Amino acid sequence: MEIKIICHRCKQKFSASTTTEIIICPQCRTVIPNRTPRKQSPPSGGDYGSSIPSLIGNLLKKLCQALKPATAPGLSSFVYPKSCGLDNVGALGNKRAVLCGVSYKKWKYKLKGTINDVFNMRDLLIRYYEYRDENMLILTEEQPDARLIPTKANIESSLKWLVKDCRSGDSLVFYYSGHGLRQPDFEGDEIDGFDETICPVDFLKEGMIVDNDIYATIVQPLTEGVRLHAIVDACHSGTILDLEHYYDNK
Repeated sequence: MEIKIICHRCKQKFSASTTTEIIICPQCRTVIPNRTPRKQSPPSGGDYGSSIPSLIGNLLKKLCQALKPATAPGLSSFVYPKSCGLDNVGALGNKRAVLCGVSYKKWKYKLKGTINDVFNMRDLLIRYYEYRDENMLILTEEQPDARLIPTKANIESSLKWLVKDCRSGDSLVFYYSGHGLRQPDFEGDEIDGFDETICPVDFLKEGMIVDNDIYATIVQPLTEGVRLHAIVDACHSGTILDLEHYYDNK
């Protein structure tokens, strides 16, 4: 049986099992005790199949606390570069990431799972690759700050922030989960005659972001020794960075 939960920190709404002792918010990773009344666990071991469920429960609680990041995602520790038209984000750090998930929830072509994808990628970078919350920009339609809604202007500003003042040894990540399209190539630089694009939440009004512009924003400014990983989960995204070489295993 599931219950509806509202995180007291980030106000994210989500579902959780009534049998789970510890609930973790999928957005800000806050640990929330489950106070839902439950039937007593059987003497044979309860939910965890052990004769000492309380001990295991305490161990799980400590594990959740250990995995909980020190800072919840948000703007409290960010200082956006003025060149992006935003306010000012502390030290840029040598590991930075822009994670963007667009669900188009107000449109008939809405996507499911894109926001979960973003926070799974965030957790992966933090737990295994030593990235920090304060050096990430997370753009979804559920963000409370208007500057973190994945509009065309906000995505473009975030990409400028990603590569600003990059130096040898920096590790940068751009992750996008959303719709991708293509349009006729009017500059004659595409072999197939089409430019690939990503679709911000307001693309019907403001337009798409074209591969030429993505290249100019986050590839061309890179200096020697800077490593950029771009993971674009969208249709027509194989050459979305407009790189000189690409691998086709077909």
